[in-house]
Amino acid sequence: MAYRSPPEIARAGVAAGATRASLPWDKALVAGFLAGAYIAFAGLLAVVTSAGLDPRIWGGVQTLITGVVFTLGLVLVVVAGSELLTGNMALVPLGVLDRRVSVGRLVFNLFWVLVGNVAGSIFVAYFLAVKTGVVTAPIDLARLGRISTGKAITETDWQIFLRAVGCNWLVCLAVWMALAAEDVGGRILAIFFPIMAFVALGFDHVVANMFFLPAAIFANVPGIGWGDVLKNWAFAFLGNFVGAFLFVSLSYWYLYVRGTREPATPTGA
Repeated sequence: MAYRSPPEIARAGVAAGATRASLPWDKALVAGFLAGAYIAFAGLLAVVTSAGLDPRIWGGVQTLITGVVFTLGLVLVVVAGSELLTGNMALVPLGVLDRRVSVGRLVFNLFWVLVGNVAGSIFVAYFLAVKTGVVTAPIDLARLGRISTGKAITETDWQIFLRAVGCNWLVCLAVWMALAAEDVGGRILAIFFPIMAFVALGFDHVVANMFFLPAAIFANVPGIGWGDVLKNWAFAFLGNFVGAFLFVSLSYWYLYVRGTREPATPTGA
């Protein structure tokens, strides 16, 4: 199985970040919509497949199964092709650090991908999760309620932030290692374990929460309002960005890119 070495991954990451930063707003928006929908599909699958596993009997197996099936989301994003906010939080800043991408293009890309991710996630949450009745059956609704209440109500702001840091460290490692593979099977294998781990650990992924929390509101889970949703998104976004930038972009840029060649001219405004 062919693969890239860590320095080669870093160079591939710089190139990928520059490519993403160069997307026009409409393509970033459409690709972002698809990625949001893909992560929402994974969240929906995670709810349904883990709903019947009583944690008093199964213990951590419930969250393990949730993590195993949730890997579908990033597999679809990477293999089918789309723009996921949390992955771009690592790759586009890597282009900035190598001076191939301007800060303006970083903000531009993250903004339009964010808008697309929100739209895709909410579309699946409203039409394909709630209006289809998939998550409104009592057992599935109870599982969705436990997940969403934990994220929107039980966790403190600091806990959301820290869980989001850990989440996107792992998510971006999955994206990073997928760059090492030169075949589909290798990419799927690279994605599987980090994504399974972050979900099983109960970490917070801002795009996943764009599905879980609105779906809970649409399904009339008690005690959750849009203020709770926006607060969770804000702290999850900040933590996800810190996890991606500090532990992936900056660390691997310093190890494998810094000082290896003269930086290129920034692209865009």
